[in-house]
Amino acid sequence: MTALIFAAFLTVVALLPTAVASGPSAGFAMHAAPRDLPRIAFQDEAGQTLSLDDWRGKYVLLNVWATWCPPCRNEMPTLDNLQAGLGSGRFEVLTLSIDRAGVGVVRRFYDESGIANLRLVIDKSGRSAADLGAIGLPATILIDPDGREVGRRLGPAEWDAPEVAGFILKIISPWKERGPRQ
Repeated sequence: MTALIFAAFLTVVALLPTAVASGPSAGFAMHAAPRDLPRIAFQDEAGQTLSLDDWRGKYVLLNVWATWCPPCRNEMPTLDNLQAGLGSGRFEVLTLSIDRAGVGVVRRFYDESGIANLRLVIDKSGRSAADLGAIGLPATILIDPDGREVGRRLGPAEWDAPEVAGFILKIISPWKERGPRQ
């Protein structure tokens, strides 16, 4: 019962009005200085254990979501489009499902929704969301090439909107020129 109440709470929080991705920060709460992130573990579709360290050297837009979260479901095609447009050796959209039902329910959603550009990763325990301080879903964290959080956004967004793509390009462009911190 507690899990059901928590799931309902997360859904209500996600439905609260949020700023549409606009302005200079595209709805992100940007930090004055990058923050260290906790070590989290999750699995890929084949069951291989991964961590954020596997993405060191590139910017990551980490979106924590679940198939039972309507706003999460609605924004997934825009995240897929963002990955298709900006995904590269220096930037990746990583969508971390916390579905307890497992990889099958996420794979079905990807197939039914035409999600073709996003890697399928999952943490059935949901521990990663708690460790990351994701107080609602969807929660999106922008991570620098050194694995540190530079900003976050709570709630859905139109990730493929020109303002968001422009914001992300502005963040990752200086790194492209200087490379990751040594």
